[in-house]
Amino acid sequence: MNTNDALALIKRGTTEILLENELIDLLKSGKKLRVKAGFDPTAPDIHLGHTVLINKMKHFQDLGHEVIFLIGDFTGMIGDPSGKSETRKPLSKEDVLENAKTYQEQIFKILDPEKTIIKFNSEWMSQFSAADMIKLASHQTVARMLERDDFSKRYQNGDSIAIHEFLYPLIMGYDSVALEADIELGGTDQKFNLLVGRDLQKHFGQKPQIVIMTPLLEGTDGVKKMSKSLGNYIGINESPNEIFGKIMSLSDDLMWKYIEHLSFKSMEQIEDLRVQVINGMNPRDIKIAFAREIIERFHDLAAANAAEQDFLQRFQKNALPNEMNHIQLDSESNGLQIANLLKDASLTASTSEAIRMIRQGAVKIDGQRVDDDKLHIAAGTEHVYQVGKRKFAKVTLK
Repeated sequence: MNTNDALALIKRGTTEILLENELIDLLKSGKKLRVKAGFDPTAPDIHLGHTVLINKMKHFQDLGHEVIFLIGDFTGMIGDPSGKSETRKPLSKEDVLENAKTYQEQIFKILDPEKTIIKFNSEWMSQFSAADMIKLASHQTVARMLERDDFSKRYQNGDSIAIHEFLYPLIMGYDSVALEADIELGGTDQKFNLLVGRDLQKHFGQKPQIVIMTPLLEGTDGVKKMSKSLGNYIGINESPNEIFGKIMSLSDDLMWKYIEHLSFKSMEQIEDLRVQVINGMNPRDIKIAFAREIIERFHDLAAANAAEQDFLQRFQKNALPNEMNHIQLDSESNGLQIANLLKDASLTASTSEAIRMIRQGAVKIDGQRVDDDKLHIAAGTEHVYQVGKRKFAKVTLK
């Protein structure tokens, strides 16, 4: 593949490259590059948000470069402070190692195991003495650390910042030194940490790594970063029916972002799908095809077929009308309770009527009966709501 085509593949779905001219020079050199991406095993499951970065690693593998999947078993016991408004509780070594084991089992659903190097940063960090750590800390100032947005906000608000949290970006940066990384991949929330890696490589006489950042994928709520703790995730080890249903619940707008960053279709194929929708194709059919692609990747073809049939049978069983009102509702950033949504969508005359209908088993979302009259509907979602036998509306909650 020539340099221009390789660069186009690398740039697909990225938000920023520091520095792009350095990347072009490396690609032209023909050197087999060492490409690093670090993952803290703070939870046992990999979700689709993680795979945005892993897919980019796969691109580098396809280009013939050396990919290093770095499991931060040492940094995982510190806890990444990125985007956190309070000090994280460190995980035990046992928790970290157990989670790391499941990571290794899951990543090879995307990456080629014969072309993937797995490293643990405890390999070098466990050999650090107190004197080594002090020397490493001397390469950064408190003022520089407070340039970091989350630290700055916490400091200004008078919230606590534990000293060990300052060590996280230093150790993550030193990982790049230990691995002599040419390129490091990370989400946009990792920019500070990634740039520390460049700084430390300069200090240790290495050529600074190129930083490539990928976007943070919103969860199924369409608002916040996909996270298991927020319950807005799609886990790659979830059942095919769960994955299918969650993908089908995505809003049409969010669907395109998922496809761009997670599908293995070319950008030309994706643009052709957009044109087909403009010309009248139902976005639901594109979601079905995308859900099938994801399930086939992480399970198999038979599972994708079965999940599609299960969904369609449930969908048809509930006899949704061909035409229904499509309503867009505004909400606070955290969404609405189901009773308020039904009232605002004019499916019930009041919230009390909505609650009564829910308790009678007369309310369904995408064909599934709702039993919880305090169910919270997240902003950024789109579902078909049914009250009784004749009232339907497709509601997009903004």
